[in-house]
Amino acid sequence: MSEPGGDRDAQSGGDTVDALAFFSKRQDAEPAGSLKMPISYKAADHDPYRYRMDYPCMGTCLIINNKNFDPHTNMSTRNGTDVDGATAIKCFSDLGYKIRFANDQTVSQIKQLMLSVSQEDHSNNASFVCVLLSHGDEGVIFGTDGFEKLENLTNYFKGDRCRSLVGKPKLFFIQACRGSDLDGGIETDSISEGTSERIPVEADFLYAFSTAPGYYSWRNTSNGSWFIQALCEMLHGCSGELELMQIMTRVNRKVATHFESSSNLPGFSGKKQIPCIVSMLTKDFYFPV
Repeated sequence: MSEPGGDRDAQSGGDTVDALAFFSKRQDAEPAGSLKMPISYKAADHDPYRYRMDYPCMGTCLIINNKNFDPHTNMSTRNGTDVDGATAIKCFSDLGYKIRFANDQTVSQIKQLMLSVSQEDHSNNASFVCVLLSHGDEGVIFGTDGFEKLENLTNYFKGDRCRSLVGKPKLFFIQACRGSDLDGGIETDSISEGTSERIPVEADFLYAFSTAPGYYSWRNTSNGSWFIQALCEMLHGCSGELELMQIMTRVNRKVATHFESSSNLPGFSGKKQIPCIVSMLTKDFYFPV
């Protein structure tokens, strides 16, 4: 479990990582800040620097939760991920999203789900959210029977393939390892509507990875992953007051400063983690209150 004491969050259960066969590679809550005044959306409806939120629906939130894997993959059961799944369902439901949830999906099932959702009519939706909970490695996400390149899954939602989401934010939150490096940490001293325009097909995407490229991503077997815990806490506490990138910066801080691994595996205790945000958003994104 995460180390108690100080201002780190205490965790019950053990900490583990979302990686493929890592045993073969190695010896084998800060309160959300608040502002005095909520955002006024009526005054911002036509702000060219802010995404419109005046659609009938916030949109679809697709959550894929992979816990159990085929024996031939040699991938361990992702204990604690059901906590992440339930937390994500509540969080994004509270934000107004219609939830599509699926457990233990094969690669082909994940691809079919992504394709199916991308082919739906999102004209009345303000945005799209996808939460992927699984094992991973750099550039890939795992189904229960193998892996797929992440870009092959997100391609379904690009502007030339999903027209009804063009110009709207498409947010991907990915809880999975991106390699097998461990972060030992370091001590620090505190100290315009109505017009036609061409936009890139890659525009308006945000990819929020639980960890930096090349690193393990930690998940507590009782309380869920560090990243999803922090993400949902900050979304609950800051939505309607802070812009999405500000919220994600607070998620980074929460994960970086409030968690530290405790593991029975030699060399796996006392490790840290920092999420990684890749944004192609073209406007500010505020969740409505």
